[in-house]
Amino acid sequence: MTFADEVKNAVTPRAALLVIGVLALQLLFIASYIGALHKPKPTDVPFGVVAPQQVSARLLTELKDLPGGPLDPRTVSDAATARRQILDRDIDGALIFDPRGSTDTVLVASGGGTVLADSLTKIITKVDLAQRRTVRSVDVAPASGQDFDGLSSFYLVVGWCVGGYLCASILAISAGSRPANRQRAVIRTGVMALYSIAGGIGGAAIIGPILGALPGSFWGLSGLGALTVFAVGMITLALEALTGIVGIGLAVLIVVIAGNPSAGGAFPLPMLPDFWRAIGPALPPGAGTWVARSIAYFKGNAVTGPLLVLSAWAVVGTVITLLLSLRGKPDTADGTPPSPHRGTGTGTGTGTGTGTASGGSTLA
Repeated sequence: MTFADEVKNAVTPRAALLVIGVLALQLLFIASYIGALHKPKPTDVPFGVVAPQQVSARLLTELKDLPGGPLDPRTVSDAATARRQILDRDIDGALIFDPRGSTDTVLVASGGGTVLADSLTKIITKVDLAQRRTVRSVDVAPASGQDFDGLSSFYLVVGWCVGGYLCASILAISAGSRPANRQRAVIRTGVMALYSIAGGIGGAAIIGPILGALPGSFWGLSGLGALTVFAVGMITLALEALTGIVGIGLAVLIVVIAGNPSAGGAFPLPMLPDFWRAIGPALPPGAGTWVARSIAYFKGNAVTGPLLVLSAWAVVGTVITLLLSLRGKPDTADGTPPSPHRGTGTGTGTGTGTGTASGGSTLA
């Protein structure tokens, strides 16, 4: 046998295609993470300005015309309203101009991302220095001292997402990646639901009572975890039902390659390039990270949209998985599909080489 024949035997065409697919995922992983995170800078950050009318217009123009367009300033009536809008996650910071002194106040929320809060403070400090004014920073939603750079919520959601697609992958390939019939699909969905509940409670317990890394409602985080794990798991099962084992790679593409760098974890959404900022809120890691931070630091505000995103992934994944299972044929008792070629009869042979099957036919 020649070397070429050995290669053909060792690497089948199907294996070669899968290897090429893995290479493509690897390169996309590198491109996505580096593309999103290699040069973070704030762009069009929603930012409030509280100032007397005669000063407000000038400040708005000055902030809007900053090089690179880091801020999207808008007038806010007073400091209390600015604080409320930050806690409602409508804006990410605000400048409170002091008309009777030379020291202004910048309101930030490090719970939404320490890097963004620091960047806003630096931007306003530079602006005030140019006007021979000083600025003091007030953190209205500070990140926990055990939550370095506000990253704990992101890593919690990443863990939930990883558990979701790994559990679904195991369920999908445990029987040799056979298409699920209706019964098997229902069982897999039920197992996925139980696993999701356990994963949600376990993750919330680790990050809260055990490590103390993230404040907020334990049961709120547990519910978020269960929904996140289930959404990722069911969309993975759905993709596997649609495309076979390739579906596992597609789930990695959606959740890990596209979802993680665009989640606003390492750098909040306003600091990401336009493409990742646009897709992040629509993917499970981004929606989950937003809700986790809202539960921990923003009194559970502004979570309806992201929860609907996670619910949509869960519902679509479940519906596709169950609908496609209707194509499957029922299994036999030993777990293998019935075959028209499998006989159930018995035969008796004689010395002349003839026998009789239970169906009445004569075998020669």
